[in-house]
Amino acid sequence: MTDAAWRDVHDGRVWRAQACRIVEETDELIALWIPSGTSTFLPIDREGRRIRIPGEDWELEPVESWIRDAVCLARPGRAHSIYVFWRDGVFEHWYVNLEQPLRRTPIGFDTFDQKLDLIVRPDGSYEWKDEDELEQAAALGLVDAEAVRAEGATVLAEWPFPTGWEDWLPDPTWPIPQLPGGWDRV
Repeated sequence: MTDAAWRDVHDGRVWRAQACRIVEETDELIALWIPSGTSTFLPIDREGRRIRIPGEDWELEPVESWIRDAVCLARPGRAHSIYVFWRDGVFEHWYVNLEQPLRRTPIGFDTFDQKLDLIVRPDGSYEWKDEDELEQAAALGLVDAEAVRAEGATVLAEWPFPTGWEDWLPDPTWPIPQLPGGWDRV
């Protein structure tokens, strides 16, 4: 298994970075293990506040915000990934992150978050998350809200749940993934 960087890149700069371990990488599926405690860097403004929508100026700050174990499942060419989340080893829910299709890099994978997310519970109920951020990002010309919503509708129409990864467990001897050198350079 190889450690990699899962990054959001905006305007030629790293907007967010997270360490992960590549569990599977084929033409059909990329599966990345992201355990609780994984190294994560998130954007902050000049005053040190966490920001969710890119502006002209930001810095990256290391945070300990990753609190659940997850496997991120991405299908090459698709504009979303599906996170399978566990808490204390028990499957909790799926989280569909609408994003630009992944781009493979020498150190991992680059994308850019499209702001709208979908939380799907084990009972099949679901809710949209961050619709306000989608509208803000669209107003700034950062995303095409109609295309993002269409991708979300496609996910619901295809209904890829369960994913087959709900009972997967990492090798208990694996250490927490680390960001590879050069993760902060595009």
